[in-house]
Amino acid sequence: MPTHGLAPVDTRAVQVVALCAFCARVPHCRPLRNLYYDSAERFHITSSPTHRLISRKSVKLEQQTQPATELKTGTTTVGLVAKDCVVLASDQRATMGYLIANKTAKKIYKITDRIGATIAGSVADAQAMMDLLKAEAKLFEIERGKPIRVKALTKLLSNILFQGRGMYLLQCLVGGFDEEGPQVFYTDFIGSVLPDKFTATGSGSPYALGVLESGYKDDLPKKKAIELAVRAVAAAIERDAASGNSILVSVIDKEGYQEVDRDTILKIWKGE
Repeated sequence: MPTHGLAPVDTRAVQVVALCAFCARVPHCRPLRNLYYDSAERFHITSSPTHRLISRKSVKLEQQTQPATELKTGTTTVGLVAKDCVVLASDQRATMGYLIANKTAKKIYKITDRIGATIAGSVADAQAMMDLLKAEAKLFEIERGKPIRVKALTKLLSNILFQGRGMYLLQCLVGGFDEEGPQVFYTDFIGSVLPDKFTATGSGSPYALGVLESGYKDDLPKKKAIELAVRAVAAAIERDAASGNSILVSVIDKEGYQEVDRDTILKIWKGE
């Protein structure tokens, strides 16, 4: 039986600690629980509304995971539904407080050949969630023999976020093309889902939404939709200190997921 230097530790308890630590990162797998030792050095697992992992007496271990009370997003991402496609766009600035941590951050992810997602919030949480969605989408396709639909993937994301009750600090836009045509969904950090024709996330979203509100029309051609998305992000970059550096744009239609080349984006941005 291994020890931690102070007292014998049951190997089963160590396994439970690892499991609970995993649950803290992927809360949809099972409820997060408390681990502690009683006077007889036997372990017990109990539910806890405070989401704490605690060992007491001989094992000096405390790991806490507190649900978020505030979400800070230094980003601008937009998504809009066009005539035969979905357009997703974002800036590329990543910040750490007042520090610009990265000038080429990736905020648009390809989930499947016909679904993409944007991220705003904690980089670590967002990257982990995108990896999880990619894996789940691939598993769905292998098991069912068909690609997952946009609404189904968004519902999966919503369930994970809702189960965590704020453990994941991120907002996402999910956009894609399937049998129901082009679709865009907004999700917040506790799992709310809102379908929309155009929307935005992040600290620069108020500025982007102003441009989208004034320029959006039903059945926009692909070219016009790309131009509108670029102008929306550019407006946010002009006024929001946490957004900036450059712009990325992706288009999803019946042909699949495509990234718009930088020269085209720069021409629109500069008004050429």
